[in-house]
Amino acid sequence: MFDLHTHSLISDGELLPSEIAARYAALGFKVIAITDHVDYSNIKSTVHSILEFTKHWPKNSAIKVLPGIELTHLPPNQFKPLARFARHAGIKIIVPHGQTLSEPVAKGTNFAALNSDIDILAHPGNITPEETLLAKKRNIFLEVTARTSHSTCNKKIIAMARKLCADLILNTDSHSPCDILTPLKLKQNALKFGLSKNEISEIYKKVSIFLKSIT
Repeated sequence: MFDLHTHSLISDGELLPSEIAARYAALGFKVIAITDHVDYSNIKSTVHSILEFTKHWPKNSAIKVLPGIELTHLPPNQFKPLARFARHAGIKIIVPHGQTLSEPVAKGTNFAALNSDIDILAHPGNITPEETLLAKKRNIFLEVTARTSHSTCNKKIIAMARKLCADLILNTDSHSPCDILTPLKLKQNALKFGLSKNEISEIYKKVSIFLKSIT
């Protein structure tokens, strides 16, 4: 089991990365990514902190912790340079903050993010067919989020991905202990939004292949 979208107190989360890892490990997760929010104001310090933590996380731990970031509320032309900086620094999981309906995200964010060096488009809102096809072409996962405030478009995202054969990923976007779901609850959440058990199994297979390619 994995969750590749979590937040620590390095940005707006409530827990240290070490406690996030401990809590996920206790629930049976095998891989997580710490993906704290960044823009030009804090990307250098946040990338440094996350890389320092993951560098010193025990190699024999029951859970692998990957260094990540969430590119958040950027002007669209800033996605490429900041994603490039993070990747060159050693960040493994780059997650842009997509065009959720619950926040005032800049128009064109999904398209700009998908044309950058990213891995997952978080809560992409009313994603278009063109954006979905671009995600498919660039092997970028579209997120089905368990975070209530961003989940209103999950059914549309699933339907669009299903129709156009784009890849999905299940994440919690956790910020606090109450956001951290058990593997069973994460799967139940996905079923609630219309994914079948077979589709969920296929998601896990594809993400496992992706994780093997980067670790």
